[in-house]
Amino acid sequence: MTHDAPPDDVLSTPEPALHRGVGDRLNWLRAGVLGANDGIVSVAGIVLGVLGATSDRSVLLTAGTAGLVAGALSMAVGEYVSVSTQKDTQTALLALERRELAEMPHEELAELAAIYEAKGIPAELAREVAVALTERDALRAHAEAELNLDPDEVVKPWQAAWASLLSFTIGALLPLLAALLMPAPAQVLATVVAVLLALALTGAVSARLGGADSRRAVLRTVAGGAVAMAVTYGIGSLVGTAV
Repeated sequence: MTHDAPPDDVLSTPEPALHRGVGDRLNWLRAGVLGANDGIVSVAGIVLGVLGATSDRSVLLTAGTAGLVAGALSMAVGEYVSVSTQKDTQTALLALERRELAEMPHEELAELAAIYEAKGIPAELAREVAVALTERDALRAHAEAELNLDPDEVVKPWQAAWASLLSFTIGALLPLLAALLMPAPAQVLATVVAVLLALALTGAVSARLGGADSRRAVLRTVAGGAVAMAVTYGIGSLVGTAV
């Protein structure tokens, strides 16, 4: 008995390899936007806290630079550790799948056929599909169907670390340069305006990438940044007055 080939959407995994590649790039971009957002808010808080206490540019430069470097390194290390854990998990799952394919190929074939049958494909056709995919690339077929994982798309910890470090640094430079390059009377206002505009941009971009309402995202991001800046400036003013 023969069957017509099933439609692509029936045989596709929950996240096809082509779409997953696009998704991975969007995830990196989203992580970069969030890293930049963290850099903006973190260093803006430091800058305004210092400006609340003193207008000494050397103090501002020292504190801002220290916050930038510490924050960027912290982001990079945190991302490296997190993605390394994810990579270890993916590698272990792929190794287990290779071992199972080598030690019990018949059971694995039956398992793959059952997955496609559960998608609504008739049992006999599901078996034919499983055999065809296994003959072409057994590991890929099982990894995509069982684990929703592309063997060629294992995450890269160093890439994640460098992306986080760079995006945080770029974001952090904005409030620092805004404060350092403006004359003393306008430092606070220039920093606040620059930060709020940058946060509005990162909020809009992150919302667009996630398919969410950009207005709510912008409002949320700007409001959070404004509160952080107000609190740190207030603390800096109190400390500066007390000292």
